Amino acid sequence: MLLLALMAPRAFAVAAVPNTVDPALRQALMNAVHDSASFSNRFEAEVWLLDMSTRLEPLMPDIGRRMALLKTVHAEATHAGLDPQVVLSLIQVESRFQRFAISSAGALGLMQIMPFWIDEIGRPDDNLFDMRTNLRYGCTILAYYLKIEHGNLTRALARYNGSLGQYWYPARVETAMQRRWYAR
Repeated sequence: MLLLALMAPRAFAVAAVPNTVDPALRQALMNAVHDSASFSNRFEAEVWLLDMSTRLEPLMPDIGRRMALLKTVHAEATHAGLDPQVVLSLIQVESRFQRFAISSAGALGLMQIMPFWIDEIGRPDDNLFDMRTNLRYGCTILAYYLKIEHGNLTRALARYNGSLGQYWYPARVETAMQRRWYAR
């Protein structure tokens, strides 16, 4: 109840707060917030995790997996200087949040990382199906492309996908951002 009371006066609070909060969600959120060093304060962590968890639930029903993913996405995106909601949008397009996804080109995991990067950087023991490893690689790659494209997210996303000069892929990520991660 305290969480709901704190969120009410904030303009960025969740639009549709349920009358009762699922106890399992409350506990998972409390656990996630307790160890959320990438957030500036506990309130920010509670609001963001609850909001994003609600949005992600249809794609990832398991609350434990969902909270673990959201905390890791926030930490890795923040570490790389990226907006976590951009990363969530990219993951939605790349793998639909399937940790063990493999593309027809051989890209692996949530952010669909090409395995050649493991050899390229001399880390043969890295596992691209490991959530944190995959997110670290993907966020680092996207941040690099964003830097060389001077902050142009459309071009950075096209580079990430290997489709520079084409706009179908950035348009898909933008649609995911607008419909699920930034809407409301």
